[in-house]
Amino acid sequence: MNDTIFFFFYNFAHQSLLLDGLIVFFAVYFPYLVIFFAGVFLLMHHEVLKAENPFQIFLQKKKEVLSSFLIGVLAWISAYLLKLFIHIPRPFDALSGVNSLIPEQGFAFPSGHATFYMALAMSIFFFHKKAGYVFIFFALLIGLARIMAGVHFPVDILAGFILGALVAYFAKNV
Repeated sequence: MNDTIFFFFYNFAHQSLLLDGLIVFFAVYFPYLVIFFAGVFLLMHHEVLKAENPFQIFLQKKKEVLSSFLIGVLAWISAYLLKLFIHIPRPFDALSGVNSLIPEQGFAFPSGHATFYMALAMSIFFFHKKAGYVFIFFALLIGLARIMAGVHFPVDILAGFILGALVAYFAKNV
């Protein structure tokens, strides 16, 4: 079933230069925009940058701002450590005829991108429900693009989402 779902999405790749460009954008470049959007949202939501004393407002809201990104980093480290023990190859290494749109190395399970962006999204969600849904959608777009680009199986992305959500949940409750 994992291969069937993978090929359903991967078959969108290598069809047109425009679609390939969109896939690469969402798999490689859009994640950087999500980090930027998250930072701007967390700083502007509390009007940190507009305040007379922005540093003081930042200190008051630092738990929310810093924890969102630290949780993401902690989740990514967790995914990295799991990859040291779980050696699942990437689709372009495991399946014949799969040519990834982007260069990747290492093992695939769980996806570090999916883990980081879901942890970031869930940590924002715990503070701001509406914005959290937007960032969860962004994480889903990134994960889907990485499947379409041929660098992850769906199970890699799903495991990353679960790991990221669990790290965010447990970090929130600590």
